[in-house]
Amino acid sequence: MTLIVIIILVALLFDFLNGMNDAANSIATIVSTRVLSPRLAVFWAAFFNFVAAFGFGVAVATTIGKGIVNPDLITQELIFAGLIGAIVWTHLCTLYGLPISVSHSLIGGLAGAAIAKEGVEALILSGIYKVVIFIFLSPMIGLLIAFFLMIGVTWLFRRASTRKVDRFFRVGQLLSSAAYSLGHGTNDAQKTMGIIAVLLSSSKVDIPSWMYDQSMGFYVPTWVILAAYSAIGLGTLMGGWKVIRTMGIKLTQLRPVGGFCAETGGAVVLLGTAMFGIPVSTTHTIAGAIMGVGATRRMSAVRWGIAGKIVAAWFLTIPMSGLVAGLMYLLFDIF
Repeated sequence: MTLIVIIILVALLFDFLNGMNDAANSIATIVSTRVLSPRLAVFWAAFFNFVAAFGFGVAVATTIGKGIVNPDLITQELIFAGLIGAIVWTHLCTLYGLPISVSHSLIGGLAGAAIAKEGVEALILSGIYKVVIFIFLSPMIGLLIAFFLMIGVTWLFRRASTRKVDRFFRVGQLLSSAAYSLGHGTNDAQKTMGIIAVLLSSSKVDIPSWMYDQSMGFYVPTWVILAAYSAIGLGTLMGGWKVIRTMGIKLTQLRPVGGFCAETGGAVVLLGTAMFGIPVSTTHTIAGAIMGVGATRRMSAVRWGIAGKIVAAWFLTIPMSGLVAGLMYLLFDIF
């Protein structure tokens, strides 16, 4: 029972670090356009991260808990190693200001630990394929939605002065940022919920019924939902400031109308995929949307050198977190 409590605390630590790295996803555009100060922006995002706990279901949590690694092979040591791999990679990238997919670091960590334990046969390949496909699809969909939304808004407001447009979309950005933060919380907090739920459902020790009723099989208890959303909200509140600068300032320059289009495009992707239980990267999604807005001006408006570094970190995330997790599992197995 003690090990289970430790692993739950480590999972919530991962969720907290997820919020820190992904704070940039929720507030980069609203800070870049100076609609809110950085401190107010993280409060705004953290609030809507937590509000997402109410009314958005647990489809993504179910995918993480039952759709990546064969549930029959999951052990406490495997989950612990997977979390350590995800945490190490996420923390390193946050320190260096790289906006990675924290979701994919978790998936990579679980996959790496599972392979170290049982080989590739431990993986549910249909779930892995779904994740890999959306590594490419989520930023592209976000880019296209934001690109065409920006073109449409520009046409609708073509006769309005720049000052009026900015004033209108400064208010609009508060709404679009809130929608994006809801999508962020809905998608990312559920990944930690899935990990804790599968840990409890697969445990071979007696667990108090208030904590988890093992006779019900896999499900997500209310206390797990509230704990996961609280942890990601607190992480967002702390803010990964280097990552925020990369996403909100270095990637491209935005005005309020551009921030609104980027956040709205990202929110559509995140809330849509969450309904179907697809664990996508909030980082990939908002980065693609920001690039889509920048590309409506001219291709050179996007700093493609910065974008290239971000994309490189995306592709390294699953193998690197998987490598660390695999090594950790082997160490646990030895000792």
